[in-house]
Amino acid sequence: MSANLQNPIFTDEAKAREWLEARIWPSGPTCPHCGNADQARITAMHGTVHRAGLYQCNEPECREQFTVTVKTVFERSKIPLTKWLAALFLLSCSKKGMSTHQMHRMLGVSYKSTWFMTHRLREAMRTGELPPMGGPGSIVEADETFIGRKERSFKRRGHGHKNAVLSIIDRNSGQVRSFHVDGTSAADIVPIIKANVAKETAMMTDEGGHYFTLGDHFASHESVSHKADEYVRGTVHTNTVENFYSVFNFYSVFKRGMKGVYQHCSEKHLHRYVAEFDFRTPRKIGASHHRANQIQGSHTLSAGGWHGTAWLLRFEPTL
Repeated sequence: MSANLQNPIFTDEAKAREWLEARIWPSGPTCPHCGNADQARITAMHGTVHRAGLYQCNEPECREQFTVTVKTVFERSKIPLTKWLAALFLLSCSKKGMSTHQMHRMLGVSYKSTWFMTHRLREAMRTGELPPMGGPGSIVEADETFIGRKERSFKRRGHGHKNAVLSIIDRNSGQVRSFHVDGTSAADIVPIIKANVAKETAMMTDEGGHYFTLGDHFASHESVSHKADEYVRGTVHTNTVENFYSVFNFYSVFKRGMKGVYQHCSEKHLHRYVAEFDFRTPRKIGASHHRANQIQGSHTLSAGGWHGTAWLLRFEPTL
């Protein structure tokens, strides 16, 4: 990974800007203020009095100046673009995440600035309003895990003092969506699943009582009983989502990342960390499901950089 950081887009501001322009504007500059994409009505501003990469929109109703960072995650930031791209690369390519302290040492940026970059990038990784997952012939698994401790709570037996995270994963595409939920009752779980999964989908869960009514809302609902040591019954299982939790603990990558790399996460920021693991997981699972033509190697550096992240770069900052 250190060798990849020698790529010119991480060391040369001009190369970084050219790389970003090629992904945000594949057909040439587009005004972010009015949407004008007519190259005859856009002027590149040259000269020592203008900053590099500045353009002028010549539409009579607009006449605004802009650069490629306007209305992206990099807007209004004094941190060099090379540092932003390096942070984006490290955060999206590290299987279990990367701590802010590690990143600030690698990039030579202050801890406070690195914390700001990573949280703004995590916020951009949140999926937002997307069409429902699944559909006819698709299988979606749902499960929940527990992480950390709720604010102003005392450690006790069970999970009542921990933060609950619900995850739903499309077994075919590898797409994942996770949610920090208030609890694990049907009232907390079912509305989220209904809002994010197409009704033609076959749902698969464990024996949790909060899932019992899913068959009323979807094409089918089958479950396995972990209490009876049943983990697979033909095609019925929740192993896909359980493996996801292995990294977050995602539930094992998710938990290994949360416990081993980040170690502590406040309830206030948990939704952003969950979004980070959601963002990475389908791009890894997708490779085993032959989705290269959809993802286009979003985590692989090529001559000009890595592909498939243009939607993330267009995120309009709120932090």
